[in-house]
Amino acid sequence: MSKFLVFLQNLLHMKADRIDHDQKSLPNREAPLSSSLSDTIAVLRSNIGYSSDFIIRELGEAVSCNSLMAISYIEGMVDQEQLSELMEALIAQSSNSADFLTNPVQNLEQHLPIGGIRYVTTLESLLQAILGGEAVVLIDGVNGAIAVTISGGVRRSVEEPTSQTVIRGPKEGFTEDISTNITLLRRKLQTPDFRINSRLIGRYTQTKVSVVYIQGLANPEVLDEMFKRLDSIEIDGVLESGYIEEFIQDKMFTPFPTLINTERPDAVAGNLLEGQVAVLVDGTPFVLIAPVTFFKFFQSSEDYYQRYDIASFLRIIRLFSFIIALLLPSMYIAVTTFQQEMLPTTLLISLAAQREGTPLPALLEALLMEVTFEVIREAGVRMPRVIGPAISIVGALVLGQAAVQAGLVSGAMVIVVSFTAIASFVMPNINLSSAVRLVRFLLMLLAGMFGIFGILAGIVPLLVHLISMSSFGVPYMTPLAPLRLSNLKDTFIRVPWRAMKTRPSSISVQNRVRQNSVKEETAKKQDSTE
Repeated sequence: MSKFLVFLQNLLHMKADRIDHDQKSLPNREAPLSSSLSDTIAVLRSNIGYSSDFIIRELGEAVSCNSLMAISYIEGMVDQEQLSELMEALIAQSSNSADFLTNPVQNLEQHLPIGGIRYVTTLESLLQAILGGEAVVLIDGVNGAIAVTISGGVRRSVEEPTSQTVIRGPKEGFTEDISTNITLLRRKLQTPDFRINSRLIGRYTQTKVSVVYIQGLANPEVLDEMFKRLDSIEIDGVLESGYIEEFIQDKMFTPFPTLINTERPDAVAGNLLEGQVAVLVDGTPFVLIAPVTFFKFFQSSEDYYQRYDIASFLRIIRLFSFIIALLLPSMYIAVTTFQQEMLPTTLLISLAAQREGTPLPALLEALLMEVTFEVIREAGVRMPRVIGPAISIVGALVLGQAAVQAGLVSGAMVIVVSFTAIASFVMPNINLSSAVRLVRFLLMLLAGMFGIFGILAGIVPLLVHLISMSSFGVPYMTPLAPLRLSNLKDTFIRVPWRAMKTRPSSISVQNRVRQNSVKEETAKKQDSTE
């Protein structure tokens, strides 16, 4: 036993020595930059390496200032035309201005027709500027560097969203560039109260994450909690907004989403106008929105562009489709297995005739069809776009028809599973649809064991779970639990715009007035009382 303890102690000492050695070998990136150009270039080479896309171009000795200069950048991440303008301006200023070294930033700002010029003094800020797509000017004899924003390279243009299409409404969607996404929001929200708070997350990726909101509408407590959760993230890399979503969502084991993700600028702008907060992540077109409620997942951008009666009808259809996608297979299993007396005699005889030759019970039959459809759906998503839809349609038709003819499943079961799948696609948000798919399997198992009583035994805890949930302090089932009658104007239906004079009280706690008529009525009441 003593030998084993000595072995463990030696192993821990070896691990500690290795960690200390690794920490000592890491360069101090918070140290100030050297005034020697050769030393700065050597430090850059040691940190970034000798990658083929890492360019350092020495401009030679200037005529007036007798100093060497160099430009460092990542090839493909800068605009070549602006880079040429920068080099011409550097050569002209260093040759014609005797005081170029005294204030190089001011001289460049006055004579360079591009923006984004700043002075960096540490190795950490220098590396962030280069790896972030900026060109850095290094001057011998200066304890710092000049970072110039001339980002460029190949980027995807603004296109129509692929996951959230509308018949009437804007056709533009977010891209993978966060600057473009912020510009799209700026064009829709041309107000000085539009705020952006950015930070870099990811030890290796240094991904830019921006929190956008409207000052005076967003809840300060929600903003503080959002910043707190973002600042607590310690991870090597962030490649998509899904990384951030898992870190900042409310810590609760649930399949239901507590954040909305969308790639539509108009949807984000509409939610910001209601007092919500959006999180933009560089490298993905999907933006996160918080806080949210359960009924937010049934709202589409098109609801606010069409007539209120048509929008209300479509929203009721979505809610009805949600119930069908959640309960239809389990109800079929329960009725055909335990509660046959609930069916009309003619329908019961027809179903019994169809199931006469099927070897499997209703539960296994439904599970087999549901799993088969999930496999076909996943195959259609992962396959190339040219053959994906064809494989999905042909696979569903061929397998369904062949299964009925072979006597493995009944025709009624094929209808139930198909209608359930179609109903699940009606919901505008894919995250809620995925949650319904998981809960549906649990309800099917309960229905196969206990019938309708099993379904109720699953629905009641589910409702309790939904009522107990919250998103950044906002109750998930608002405005039903707690009941807020004023918020029902945009829940199950959408009333006309002239009737929605205030913002939802559960989200907007500062300025609830949406239309000026409310202010006028309040002023009239005050005048009459005076």
